[in-house]
Amino acid sequence: MKKIEAIIRPAALDDLHQALHEAGFYGMTVSEVKGFGRQKGHTEFYRGSEYHIDFLPKVKLEIVVPDARVEDATAIIIRSAKSGNVGDGKIFIEPVEEAIRVRTEETGEDVL
Repeated sequence: MKKIEAIIRPAALDDLHQALHEAGFYGMTVSEVKGFGRQKGHTEFYRGSEYHIDFLPKVKLEIVVPDARVEDATAIIIRSAKSGNVGDGKIFIEPVEEAIRVRTEETGEDVL
């Protein structure tokens, strides 16, 4: 199993969620986060004062998938989140040694 962690623009979340669900990926965790990469923030003016916003709002999506479906999931994430502009996000993939459903104590890919 692999855990896919994607940092994307908040506006891309609804389309991404729907596309993953339609492809049979049902469980995911979504967190509102702030950060920056090459986008480096921006400057805003409020009541005549200038403010530099370093950390931009992003969404972090975490999903655990069977090894055989990693490419499917990452392709869906890229297709749904890509606008072609700086700040579209990043995807990180890492191994998952074990998964356990607390309610039934099932283990492995059956949990997914």
